[in-house]
Amino acid sequence: MEPRELRWETLAALRTSSKGRLSYRRHWLGDGDILEGCMSPLVLSPYCGWVLDRTIGQSAQEVAPSRSSTPKESVPLTNQSFSLEKITPASCQGSSPLSSAEPSETKLLIPYLVTVFAYMLPVQGNGDLSLLERDQEVFLAVLPSKVTEVEGCIRMYEEMHRLKGKEGLRQRQEQQEQMVRALYDLASEQLKRFDELKELKQHQEFQDLQEVMEKSSKEAQGQQEKLKEEHRHRAKILNLKLREAEQQRQRQEELERLRKEEGQERLRRLYSIQEELLQLNQQIDPNYRHKDLPRIDLSAYSNRGNQICGLVSGLIRTTSERGFPTQADVANTERALQEMRGLISSMQQEITAAVEEKRRRDEEEERQKQKELLKKEQMKAQTPAPVQQSGGKQQKEGLQVKAEESTMQWYQQLQNAAEQCVASFSEISNCKDNNEVKKIKTDLQKAATIPVSQISRIAGSKLREIFDKINNLLSGKSVQSGGRTVSVTQHPQGLDFVYYKLAEKFVNQGEEEVASHRDAAFPIAVVASGIWEIHPRVGDLILAHLHKKCPYSVPFYPALKEGTSLEEYQRMLGYQVKDSKMEEQDHFLKRMSGMIRLYAAIIQLRWPYGNKQGAHPHGLKYGWHWLAQMLNMEPLADVTATLLFDFLEVCGNALMKQYQVQFWKMMLLIREDYFPR
Repeated sequence: MEPRELRWETLAALRTSSKGRLSYRRHWLGDGDILEGCMSPLVLSPYCGWVLDRTIGQSAQEVAPSRSSTPKESVPLTNQSFSLEKITPASCQGSSPLSSAEPSETKLLIPYLVTVFAYMLPVQGNGDLSLLERDQEVFLAVLPSKVTEVEGCIRMYEEMHRLKGKEGLRQRQEQQEQMVRALYDLASEQLKRFDELKELKQHQEFQDLQEVMEKSSKEAQGQQEKLKEEHRHRAKILNLKLREAEQQRQRQEELERLRKEEGQERLRRLYSIQEELLQLNQQIDPNYRHKDLPRIDLSAYSNRGNQICGLVSGLIRTTSERGFPTQADVANTERALQEMRGLISSMQQEITAAVEEKRRRDEEEERQKQKELLKKEQMKAQTPAPVQQSGGKQQKEGLQVKAEESTMQWYQQLQNAAEQCVASFSEISNCKDNNEVKKIKTDLQKAATIPVSQISRIAGSKLREIFDKINNLLSGKSVQSGGRTVSVTQHPQGLDFVYYKLAEKFVNQGEEEVASHRDAAFPIAVVASGIWEIHPRVGDLILAHLHKKCPYSVPFYPALKEGTSLEEYQRMLGYQVKDSKMEEQDHFLKRMSGMIRLYAAIIQLRWPYGNKQGAHPHGLKYGWHWLAQMLNMEPLADVTATLLFDFLEVCGNALMKQYQVQFWKMMLLIREDYFPR
């Protein structure tokens, strides 16, 4: 290994030793206390290697001639020299400030450097010790001049290092300044570009604003022109409308003139019809007695003639107050005239039939007298004579025009009960401001009427479900209607309200559904009969509604009272009057037929799943009573025939099974005595 490398390893070992970590201070003499350094850890100066390398190199060159006789001893020294950087003597001598150093200071440094060098050299026996002693002598001779040179080099190196650091600092400052200037220039350029871009945007926005303003101005001008054009167009249209209005006014005046002329013509027609009716009515003498027919009674014809005359007189009075009669009024009076003519014809036919019957009866009596002479016992067995006597007696007494007193009392009781029921739920009926009560009213009405509307001629097994739903509602239980839970207990007057609306709906179904589909009367009637049996009050309200809409179901023929208007009287007879126009006769008869069919079905049907031990709440006996009352009253044209046919078609079979012979007697009476009327 080269001596220079060994020196470096030695130096590194010394640095890591405890003595190598001693601190070295160049100005330790001027610090005051000399022993202060002994108390601090020893540290070698970073320049020790360089100093030793320089000093040893020079000293080896000086002592080489004196040791030429002993070359073996010089090898270790040269081999152990340090490989350090060298500083030229010229560079050191030119700038070293140590040449003027005091000798005493140099002397003090020599032992210290010798000691340091001694640590740096490895100990190799006695030969090494002698070499150390020789090196010490060399140091004693060389170091005084070298120390100053080394110190000067150290100072020069420090100065160079300081100048180099200062130069580096200056260069970094210049770089920083250049960088700052570059950033400033870049920022300035960016600011200029930003200002230019902002100015460009402002210019563009200004141009856009100008374009928008110009466009708006053009649009406003166009709109103004359009408005002017529309104004001119509307002015033309208004002028046309004014001309049309003037023409319309003239046409209206012409039509009004024509209407007045036609009204006067119709009024004259009414007066002529009334005059003819009065003349025809005079032909009906209530006290007329045919000389051959002392038992004939024409009071029924007289009563009906008086009714027709009163109806026409009231119609003429009403039309006079209203202005001019309408075509419908003329048609009504013409029908009344036809009825009066038919009445006269029927009276004449009755007289003719009575004369013929009288002749036939005389002949029969003659034959009977002859038979009585032959067989007296057969005379007792024959029954035609009593039948004829009863028929003659009925003809003598005549038929009624008004209903019986007991029937009218029953009718009035039912109407009073209906009025009391309406008064009992007045709070629900007049709930205009209370939204909660209005909601309850709507729910209850739907729950009562919708199930009845669902009954049809093909209802089938759904009837029981519908019946249970209605029964539960009337019993106070909760039912589902329209996705909501409804109960009559939601309001104190809820039950009366449901009673009334349910009965009204049953009658409306007869008026509408049964009138259109006759076989629908039976499923509706069986549900109504079952509800009537469990809740009797519903039955009374059904009768009240039925009698009010169809007075012939009592039976009852309302009379025209003084002060009653024609429209009101028509409503009393069961007609529907809308806008002073009475419904057509066919539609009226169809509605009456539907309600009578429903009534005839109710009196003979019972709910099949109920308790059949008790009697029917309104059974066949009421139907028999109604039929008898109808036959005891004078028939009305169209109405009586329609109602009798519908009633007998629905429940005639049930009446026949119940009354048997009496029923057939009634049929014989209808055929022989009532049909001619």
